[in-house]
Amino acid sequence: MIRAFRFVSVAEAVSFLLLLLVAMPLKYGADAPVGVQLMGPVHGVLFMAYVGLVFLVREQLGWDLKRTVLALGAAVLPVAPFLVERHWTRPAAEPEPVGRGV
Repeated sequence: MIRAFRFVSVAEAVSFLLLLLVAMPLKYGADAPVGVQLMGPVHGVLFMAYVGLVFLVREQLGWDLKRTVLALGAAVLPVAPFLVERHWTRPAAEPEPVGRGV
């Protein structure tokens, strides 16, 4: 389930950026609403999947209420799901053993 959440986190963030940086300027700058008509529903589905998956993985990841609320808030910021995926869903790196030189 965590793997699915990580994938959806990245996909949601990418879809949000495409919607903001490509589809919206095309709609209002070039009078071409087709980008928003396509990207809007895709982003909407990924947004709902992200929110649902936050609730499904929070226990597995050991998130408290504060971290869960922050992860949910990340869904409305364009690049925040990248940070959630990168920093809150991966196990901490194990320290390198002492005495092993390069």
